[in-house]
Amino acid sequence: MPESKTRRKNRKPQNNGAAVANDKPMPKWYKPVMFGLMLLGLVWIMVYYISQTLFPIPIIGGWNIVVGFGFAMVGFFMTTGWR
Repeated sequence: MPESKTRRKNRKPQNNGAAVANDKPMPKWYKPVMFGLMLLGLVWIMVYYISQTLFPIPIIGGWNIVVGFGFAMVGFFMTTGWR
């Protein structure tokens, strides 16, 4: 039976002196904005349904759902950059 190779535990990635972009810390505003946008989208859609289409913006009608999902999706897209 063949033997497995030994693992090198302390191997460092070689970037040849190039700066790694992931080493920067996240800004403090990122997480509150991300969660805030997701909640704003949810609240926007809930207000639209609870008020029977009278609020938040009655002129745009059903597009209020698109606006609410837009806010929520921007928040969800921000989760891909969250570390």
